[in-house]
Amino acid sequence: MAIKSSIYKAQLSVTDMDRHIYDSFSLTIACHPSETKARMMLRIVCFAMHADPNLLFGRGISTDNEPDLWQRSLSNDIELWIDLGTPDESRIRKASGRAKRVLLYVYGDRSVAVWWAKNAAALKRFNNVSVVQISDASMRAIAELASSNMSLQSMIEDGQLALSSAEHETLIEVELTTLKA
Repeated sequence: MAIKSSIYKAQLSVTDMDRHIYDSFSLTIACHPSETKARMMLRIVCFAMHADPNLLFGRGISTDNEPDLWQRSLSNDIELWIDLGTPDESRIRKASGRAKRVLLYVYGDRSVAVWWAKNAAALKRFNNVSVVQISDASMRAIAELASSNMSLQSMIEDGQLALSSAEHETLIEVELTTLKA
């Protein structure tokens, strides 16, 4: 019998000084059995960084033709495609052709270095693709905030994110490094 996804609920308060967005979002996140809490929390971080009422979570880690998060226009065009991890160049090429803007949030300091060395030259030809790395330390810190019912506050200023939780007294400065703008 297959193990079912774990369901997490998050009340996310977003204060984005860069885009002048001040809103709250009720999120329901399905965490696939093969997905870590850190990766699931990274999806929430990505939601906070690009918060919009039309931003949606994809069907999950086991779905090849959908991103982790995406935003569609009223005419059903894909405006924003967000993938997590280190996808292969063919997936990035397909996403670049389908979406107006593609964002890759890569993690795993050692594996990212190898992946970036292999793919940096190929990614230069995609004008609509940006790559952002989140540090291992930040991944560990955001994983600590995971609980089945979360109340999270995010503050974004100058492209940097600070994340806190009502359940924890820690403010996490999420370390994001832009590899390709």
